[in-house]
Amino acid sequence: MKAFSKIISYPFTVLFYLFFGITIVIFHPIQWICFNWFGYTAHKKSVDYLNWTLLRCLNVLGTTFHIDINTSVPNNVPIIIVSNHQSMWDISPITWYLRKYHPKFISKVELGKGIPSVSYNLRHGGSILIDRKNPRQAIVEMVKFSKYLQKFKRSGVIFPEGTRSKTGVPKPFRRTGLQTLFKKVPDGYVIPVTFNNSWKLQRWGMFPMQMGVRLEMTAHPAIKIADYEVEMLIDKVEEIIISKIHK
Repeated sequence: MKAFSKIISYPFTVLFYLFFGITIVIFHPIQWICFNWFGYTAHKKSVDYLNWTLLRCLNVLGTTFHIDINTSVPNNVPIIIVSNHQSMWDISPITWYLRKYHPKFISKVELGKGIPSVSYNLRHGGSILIDRKNPRQAIVEMVKFSKYLQKFKRSGVIFPEGTRSKTGVPKPFRRTGLQTLFKKVPDGYVIPVTFNNSWKLQRWGMFPMQMGVRLEMTAHPAIKIADYEVEMLIDKVEEIIISKIHK
């Protein structure tokens, strides 16, 4: 049965990548026009609908989405979205389903060029690009990112495991990034987010992608940063996220 499932995934994966490629190529000039002619609000909407369309591309694979939003945050406060990381397909659900919080991402510098739509948004949409081989650069960018979130009252997304879990089993949180954000955004809130099953989309790597995955995202109740000491808050957020990961 597993062998048949993999075989049938090949033609649908080809179809998926066809739609995926068309989507990111079409939205690249749309983003450029929105950003350069109409400003931030128009550009954000173009990114929102880019990610909605990417979710529809995943539907070609029979992917379904179970989204549970259990959070509410006061208006005009900075937010840190902390999530486990199972695959590259964690990005679009956060961008679309938490779009009212204006999520911006901490990404590796390699993604800042060469990918239509994606690279453009990372460079111009408020996200930051981190050089993992240069810790000093990473800290400087994180401090700038914190100031940006404070100034514009937007949300920053961090995957503290550092790299994706290829089996869904969570990796220990790396604390440096969280420590910086929590210290530099003391009047903000944290939204813990748990993903399940997105790793299954890339069970066999980038090709083929598995059919019929039920991708689950849970946004937990928000936590006020000022109510906890930094280390205690990191422990609490990690515990909440891991508690909802399927074994």
